[in-house]
Amino acid sequence: MTDTGTPVPSTPVPSTLAPSTLAPSTLVPSTLAPSRRQALSLGIGAIGAVALTGLVAPAHAKNDAAQQIRRFTGGRRPNWGKVSLDLPDIAESGNSIRMSVSVESPMTERAHVTDVLVVADGNSHGGVATFHFSPASGAASATTFIRLGSKQNVIAVAKMNDGSFYMNNKYVRVAIGGCCS
Repeated sequence: MTDTGTPVPSTPVPSTLAPSTLAPSTLVPSTLAPSRRQALSLGIGAIGAVALTGLVAPAHAKNDAAQQIRRFTGGRRPNWGKVSLDLPDIAESGNSIRMSVSVESPMTERAHVTDVLVVADGNSHGGVATFHFSPASGAASATTFIRLGSKQNVIAVAKMNDGSFYMNNKYVRVAIGGCCS
């Protein structure tokens, strides 16, 4: 009888299904199916082996801000001015810093901003943001939140439709870094 009071039939297990009568080839050995603990240990061991052999490079990358600016401008030297960067002088946390960038331009078919590149010279990767504009944008301005790893220059470079470039920069002190660097 079960706990609910219903009788349990007492049918014997057929002898063909009894464990002693099953052929060894029909059983799956427990050693072929690893437990979660064994799988986790194997994975951690593999990661440790790769790290010890030096197959994985460290996560320290060289900042490529200058190279990105050269690529953006085609090697031409940008003029100073027309670009405004609004960033705090001191940021308590580098995880989320409000940044606004704007470019003086009439934004007409004859004279407008096409792109703005924003880089940071102290992050492990220099690229911060790229904004695309057209005369339909009405104004060449954008606001976003960025991450900075330490005190550094944030540089904005604007590309005009006539092929000229303008830039400005802002030095930001960061109390607590927000990026790996």
